[in-house]
Amino acid sequence: MRRQILTAFLLPALSLLALPAQAEGNRLKNQDIKEKIVGRTIYLAAPMGGEFPLNYRTNGQVDGDGQALGIGKLVKPSDSGRWWIAEDRLCQKFKTWYDGNSMCFVLSDAGPKKVKWIRDNGETGIARIGD
Repeated sequence: MRRQILTAFLLPALSLLALPAQAEGNRLKNQDIKEKIVGRTIYLAAPMGGEFPLNYRTNGQVDGDGQALGIGKLVKPSDSGRWWIAEDRLCQKFKTWYDGNSMCFVLSDAGPKKVKWIRDNGETGIARIGD
């Protein structure tokens, strides 16, 4: 019985402890972020389907356009702002979206042309890296 409890609960729990270490190993550093993100359009997977494009320009400007997703009914459909890299995190601040507040993301490699993001508020998602 004791062995069954160990097998059923303890081993899966211990394997979960290894996940942060694995994610940490795939975490993008400052230079990785520059190489993978800067100068490209990043497509965030939208909850209701489709993708939301964000263009990270080489001059430090970021542009977003949600018109194709129909977000104009809820918020301003497009906005721009600035991006920067700080402590291995991609940060951005839009003029009006998110009330103009800054936010930063930890990025991890999620396969060819994909990154997993974790926002500083704990939200997570997957993004496709465009050209």
